[in-house]
Amino acid sequence: MNEKYLEALAHYDMTAESVRKGRSGLICETSLGTTLLKEYRGTLKRLEFETQVLGQAAGMGLPLVDDYIRTSEGELISLGEDGTRYVLKRWFSDRECNIRDRWEVKQAVSQIARMHQIFRQIGRKEEWNLGSILVEPVEKEMERHNRELKRARAYIRNKRKKTDFELCVIGSYDVFYGQAKSAWEGLKSLGQTEESSPLFLCHGNLDHHHILMGDEGIALIEFHRMHLGEQMTDLYHFMRKVMEKHEWNVGLGQEMLDAYDRVLPLGRRERAVLYYLFLYPEKYWKQINFYFNANKAWIPARNMEKLRTLEQQLEEREKFLTKIQ
Repeated sequence: MNEKYLEALAHYDMTAESVRKGRSGLICETSLGTTLLKEYRGTLKRLEFETQVLGQAAGMGLPLVDDYIRTSEGELISLGEDGTRYVLKRWFSDRECNIRDRWEVKQAVSQIARMHQIFRQIGRKEEWNLGSILVEPVEKEMERHNRELKRARAYIRNKRKKTDFELCVIGSYDVFYGQAKSAWEGLKSLGQTEESSPLFLCHGNLDHHHILMGDEGIALIEFHRMHLGEQMTDLYHFMRKVMEKHEWNVGLGQEMLDAYDRVLPLGRRERAVLYYLFLYPEKYWKQINFYFNANKAWIPARNMEKLRTLEQQLEEREKFLTKIQ
């Protein structure tokens, strides 16, 4: 093992029995159990925020999270011999959720709902007023993306000779931009005030890679983007990945909504937020944004295929949308 890692591990009250590379760090089998040692470039305040929240969540019924382990001196950060900063996290050897398995998908959604339920019980602290915790509202992000769509369309329309990709964009733009505009307007009309609909803690980067299925239960990992916001964004990101893999199977979509609802009932506002998140053509925006910021003279064939697929899935996607409202 590289000596700089040994120096960092020496700061902890434990014995490392074996070490292997993984998850952008070192997975260590230790006297404390399985842990993950990795470099850390963030702030100490951010670490303290995550530690505080995950500690409370574990005590309130969400024990399988990758919380941080303090050094023998009580610090959250350890230093390697070259000054590199490290953190040590509790880790799990379980496998990622299989989004092609309907049973696992529904179990994962139920766990997401439990996480949200517990997060709602954790009171907001004044010291959480950090940029990484108070993120840009979803409607502001949509508004910015809509400007980018319009800018790309204007660029393409002014070109005399258009590629097949650009012709495809022009042909489908009105439909997808119409959805983008409706989603932004709808979400904006809901408003967001601390009194009527307070912000809650969200995972912030939730997909099947961050949900681990094990014998002891379902572990949730990688909370480095945890923030105060719309919890439905967590559910949306996970569900969208699943729905895309299952070609927008309406039955499966309903089963996921039911699985969440049984643990944490979806109110009228939550359903509206989820509806507008799904209405927004995020994948379409991603393809256009990639095109506009890349070499516009050459677009890979797979990007063209992705646009065609989005067009083909429009009908099934719209059927699913009717189930959310």
